[in-house]
Amino acid sequence: MNGQDLNADNIVEFIADIFERRGAESYLGEPVTMSEHMLQGAWFAEQDGAPDELVAAALLHDIGHYTSEFGTYSPEDVEDKHHDEAGGAVLAPFFPPVIVECVRLHVSAKRYLCATDPSYFGKLSQASVHTLSLQGGPMSAEEVAEFRKNPFHQEAVRVRIWDESGKIANMKTRTFRDYVPLLQRVVRDFRGRA
Repeated sequence: MNGQDLNADNIVEFIADIFERRGAESYLGEPVTMSEHMLQGAWFAEQDGAPDELVAAALLHDIGHYTSEFGTYSPEDVEDKHHDEAGGAVLAPFFPPVIVECVRLHVSAKRYLCATDPSYFGKLSQASVHTLSLQGGPMSAEEVAEFRKNPFHQEAVRVRIWDESGKIANMKTRTFRDYVPLLQRVVRDFRGRA
């Protein structure tokens, strides 16, 4: 299925197929696979009592690693591959703006937290420190002010925190298929409002 064939009726199955085919790939040299990382993000969101839209955003935040025209990340990379923008772009036609913006902004949220929370940088894994350097490092004061203008910046920060937490080897979570009804509901509700 290519991007031109996607619609509100098949987008969730398209994403499920990505998880099933490619989810076992290594996640940036971390002790978890790509799917384990994203499922852990959703699990942490649920534990925080997040609404369905933020659980979905946490689950899908790194989908752009699979949809970026630049390919997946490698520890040898010397340039950013813009997976945040790629993920937001594939979700935008089908998911509510809060989800799209959380996916699109989760890298910016890392840069924001590194600039505004002195303890956050110390919580980053080695891979996150490396990608931070590729992504522009901590935000400047001007970038912080601009980030705060986005109406979903606080939600993006929450997703980023769950993102960074989702790197625990052998952690038991729900499966992607367990989230399919939630994702279908979010897409259906968004289509109903559009």
